[in-house]
Amino acid sequence: MRYLPLSDTDRGEMLARIGVNHVDELFADVPKNLLLKEPVDLPRRKGELEVERILSRMSAKNVSASSVPFFVGAGAYKHHVPATVDHLIQRSEFLTSYTPYQPEIAQGTLQYLFEFQTQVAALTGMDVANASMYDGSTGTGEAVLMAHRVTRRRKAVLSGGLHPHYADVVKTLSDMASDETVTLAPDVNGTEDILSQIDDTTSCVVVQSPDVFGNVRDLKPIADKAHRHGALLIAVFTEVVSLGLVASPGSQGADIVVGEGQSIGNALNFGGPYVGLFATQSKYIRQMPGRLCGETVDADGNRGFVLTLSTREQHIRRDKATSNICTNSGLCSLAFTIHMTLLGETGLTRLARINHAHAVKLADQLATVKGAEVLNKTFFNEFTVKLSKPAAEVVERLAEKGVLAGVPVSRLLPGAGLDNLLLVASTEVNTDDDRAALVAALNEVL
Repeated sequence: MRYLPLSDTDRGEMLARIGVNHVDELFADVPKNLLLKEPVDLPRRKGELEVERILSRMSAKNVSASSVPFFVGAGAYKHHVPATVDHLIQRSEFLTSYTPYQPEIAQGTLQYLFEFQTQVAALTGMDVANASMYDGSTGTGEAVLMAHRVTRRRKAVLSGGLHPHYADVVKTLSDMASDETVTLAPDVNGTEDILSQIDDTTSCVVVQSPDVFGNVRDLKPIADKAHRHGALLIAVFTEVVSLGLVASPGSQGADIVVGEGQSIGNALNFGGPYVGLFATQSKYIRQMPGRLCGETVDADGNRGFVLTLSTREQHIRRDKATSNICTNSGLCSLAFTIHMTLLGETGLTRLARINHAHAVKLADQLATVKGAEVLNKTFFNEFTVKLSKPAAEVVERLAEKGVLAGVPVSRLLPGAGLDNLLLVASTEVNTDDDRAALVAALNEVL
């Protein structure tokens, strides 16, 4: 509050209006053990130039993903984004637009969202897609809520291969709604018996492929078992480029497909903003969260675009909305659409093949390192390596040598006894020299 240009009288009037005596009462729902005991150790005030110098020195300590061999993935992947994408999304009519409430003056925005939906539906093998979500994790939470509405059941089964951050989002939403979640143990090898968890009380089964450990999963048997019990299969992905090579979730029987679209058109951006992809079968369209853009004709027969479904609280009564947390990540979805258009089907397939080939090369090379064992039998562009030492320590030592080696599983699943496991991703941006540098550095450290 001290950073706001308000007097004590102003603050007193504001607190009185909402019926509290002190600003601390506004944080009553935050567990007390999570509240700071004293102010953050920062200077009370600094001039703009001084702050700029301090922050510049701090940022100089970072090692950027483009400056060293980079093999970090685990849900956020470094890909080449053509300069055309950034050039086009910075056009003023795109950069400054947000929500197409008035179709008569937002035809361009509605059209690219329509094209985006078309691309996502084709990629996922589904009938229909919405106009994007915040990101893959919140999209997964929305998919579970949607499955509950469709089946009128309240129990979700989460695969042990689901990204832990995605699982946490689902569990948070489920806890608030008093819904049940059954979370299977971490499934490093992709061999869990998820079929035994499906029964007549199950609303949905949430399975990621490729999963967080890199395993490519066969979704068909899971879909068949779920459908026999009246449940839905929610197929999740974190690496959308994999859909250029792996069989689409729709072709494997998925009812809802959701994931992260960051890999196409969107840079890493320090963790966001990203773009969630969400698609389903046409029979479930009215239970789908968010917005859906459609194509129509006007009174003169001219082609036009409209918001066909807008089942969120900004458009209708809150109690009738299918979602209260979703939005269309407009600029990010536009970047996705432009990049996808540049690639085309042939280009995406070629990009996916390059990714897989690079990962295979790296896996073969890492298999020669004493103290490193590649665990995966199947993978796309990411896999799990078991090290002879704790992965977090190895990653730090490799960073000192100018190599960003991957993500320790212990960072995603602390306390799970998987401290020696490392997630390694290799995309089209990695070179033979990058791979050689990682192998050489590991040979020194292990």
